[in-house]
Formats: sequence, C-alpha cells, structure tokens
Amino acid sequence: MGVSNRITSVLNFIAFLCSIPIIASGIWLASKPDNECVHWLRWPIVFIGLAILLVSLAGFVGAYWNKQSLLALYLFAMALLIVALLVVLVLAFVVTRPNGAYPAPGRAFSDYRLGGFSSWLRNHVTNSENWGKIRACLAESDFCPKLNQEYHSADQFYAAHISPVQSGCCKPPTICGYQYVSPTTWANPANPIADPDCTIWNNDPSQLCYNCDSCKAGLLGNLRKEWRKANVVLIIAVVVLIWVYLIACSAFKNAQTEDLFRRYKQGWV
Repeated sequence: MGVSNRITSVLNFIAFLCSIPIIASGIWLASKPDNECVHWLRWPIVFIGLAILLVSLAGFVGAYWNKQSLLALYLFAMALLIVALLVVLVLAFVVTRPNGAYPAPGRAFSDYRLGGFSSWLRNHVTNSENWGKIRACLAESDFCPKLNQEYHSADQFYAAHISPVQSGCCKPPTICGYQYVSPTTWANPANPIADPDCTIWNNDPSQLCYNCDSCKAGLLGNLRKEWRKANVVLIIAVVVLIWVYLIACSAFKNAQTEDLFRRYKQGWV
C-alpha cells in the first residue's frame, strides 16, 4: 500500500469517527418527546450520519486494497453527503434564528408568540394538516402531567425554568391574568381579552392550551432550542469532514500518480 493510500485510509478512519457524533446527535434529537410528535424532523440527521459511516468504510477498503474505482466512488458519495449535511445545517440555522420567546413578568420562564418564529417553520409544523396529529401526540405525552408532580405551590411554579412547550401548552398565557390553582389548573382570568388564547384555555387535562397558538409557539421553541444545541456538534463534524475530504482528494490524485509511476518502472507504460 502506497503512502497516499495509507493517508487516505487514516482520513477515512477520521471520517468514520466523525459519523459517530452525527449519528448520536440525530438519535438525541429523535429521542426528544416533542420530536416524536413531529415525525419528519426525527431521522434526517441519523440517516446522513449512517451514510457517512458506510461511505467512509467503503473509502477505507478502497484505500487499503488500492481499489481506485471504489475510492473514486467514495469521493463522489462523500461530496454529496457533505453538501446534504451543509444544506441541513444552513436550513436549521436559518429557520431557528428567529425566537418567539418574550419575558413573562414575575416568572422565571418565558411565554411564546407564534409570530416570532420563522414562517417556514410555522408553515411546516403548525399548519392545519399537521397540527391535529401533533396536538393529539402532545396531549398524550407527559409534558403537562409531570408539572403537577414537580411543583406544589405558585411560588415554586413561578420560579421554575419550564420548557417552551410546557409554557405554551400546559398553562394559559401570563398576560391573561389567570389565578394559579395548580400548574395545569387556573381560574378567574383578570384580562380575558388580552390574547385570543385566553378564551381557548380549558382546565380539562385533554384540552388545556393544546389548541392555542401559544402551544404551537412553545413546540417551535422546543425544536429551536434542541436543534441549536445539535448544530454545535454538527458544525464541528462538518468542518472536520470537509478538511478530511480535501486532503483525501489530494491523496487520491497522488495515489494515481504513484500507480502510473510504478507501472512505468515495470515497463507497463
């Protein structure tokens, strides 16, 4: 095995290692309860990570056994996967940049407005076609019931750092002025016309604020928070992959030159 092929083998091993945090990030995103309710967001990162893993293994085999056609296929496939990962990263960054959170007076948590998030994210997650299924999924989850187990007084609840989806779906908007009974039971709104969601709130555990725009906004807030965390890992991985790919391209060209020179010395050319 020539020097260039040895270098390519090492680079493919690095690419293989890069696929592991990508897959782990995808699995972490997919395991989140809110992502379980938004099915189409669950698996793209996992699929890309698995594809990078398989392609890097193919590249390692091609370099180790000097299979030039397999190496060429590896370089082509890896270029497509890097582009796909870059597209996902750019899209995730752009659509999660706007933030619909706003301070809730006297509370440690924030409230959420649907209009504060990107129109693309709103249209693809909270449109009428998708929201019915998502709403039913959220109502069956433990997002809201576990609040009643964790907080037993108004002071405890107001000081809590609850998640965006809990803030949007499990309680009425703070501006409505409801009086606290429990985290999911509220009474006597002081300002019932301050927000359309004020009249939608229902103490029925199957209703709560699942039909509210604030619930849709809370879900988007959760997705935004989780994807921005995953983006940090993905950015590091894609930078390393691009670096590995560029060196692999150079090593591939050198390997071809080495192969031609060896054939020339043996009298084949």
